[in-house]
Amino acid sequence: MAKGILIYAQTDRNDFLQNVVLELANTAQDLSKKLDNCEVSAILFTDGTNLEENKNILSKNGFDKVYIANSKDLKQYSIEYYSKIVVDLIKNIEPEIFLIGATTQGRELAPIVATTLNTGLTADCTNLDINEKGQLASTRPTFGGNLMATILCKNYPQMATVRPKVLKKTETSIIKNTIFEEISFDLSTVDKKVEFIEFLPNKQLSDVRIDEAEIIVAGGKGMKNKEGFKLLEELAKLLGGSVGASRGAVDMKLADSSVQIGQTGKTVVPKIYIACGISGAIQHTVGMSSSEKIIAINKDKNAPIFKVADVGIIGDVFEILPELIKKLKG
Repeated sequence: MAKGILIYAQTDRNDFLQNVVLELANTAQDLSKKLDNCEVSAILFTDGTNLEENKNILSKNGFDKVYIANSKDLKQYSIEYYSKIVVDLIKNIEPEIFLIGATTQGRELAPIVATTLNTGLTADCTNLDINEKGQLASTRPTFGGNLMATILCKNYPQMATVRPKVLKKTETSIIKNTIFEEISFDLSTVDKKVEFIEFLPNKQLSDVRIDEAEIIVAGGKGMKNKEGFKLLEELAKLLGGSVGASRGAVDMKLADSSVQIGQTGKTVVPKIYIACGISGAIQHTVGMSSSEKIIAINKDKNAPIFKVADVGIIGDVFEILPELIKKLKG
């Protein structure tokens, strides 16, 4: 009988744990309680860099056990290597549930693992729970974001990817006597089809990463052109924030897809979100509605964005933004 919850402990290029791992870890504590306090474990890939710091963090976030795949061959993410190790581990420990952050990497790894194991996968979830039958109930937007569907998986492990920032990290340490186990693996038979050549960072319209910004100034189709987005860049710089965009603006080539916010982009939870010329379709609001304060600027008084805004300004962004920038410059 499958038992336990396994989490993919993704790290960034500098081998630091990504926040979504800790968000999943916190939610896993609640899921575990509904599954007879089953074990919560993680699989961590490393070349040894920052390993001790990552072990320290994981030990304070409720993990009973952490499986470590440690090799110089794992320094760069490889779908062939990583999926092989994950699949072999799952076959060995047989977890009931396997959770992965819906990052770019996670969205590639999860379906490969699910297909190899002949199990189901619910992608881009916004909530996880255990139903009355003890099954993982994964909730995600569907039909273009107009409905929320709760999906069950009939095979094991039950798999789900969860968007970063939709779940909450624990505010206090969850200390357990975490067991760290280095696992053995053989990659000699793996047909590696992809080689790492060069890393090129995403294009940003500001110096602050959009997924780390406490203030985001986002623009939609109402910004009309790249000159309109330059106003957003100027405002974001004055506020020490980052520039975001709706899908409509990205489709118009006004901004790069790396700063797209919404169902098909990033989920953000800044302290202040300023929506400029964004109508506020649910496909966009699903990615920013958890922001602490939302300020919307739109000349259409009936724009849906005003339904989620804390402060609504009805007017022309091309009149309002220059005045706001002028005030901030003093």
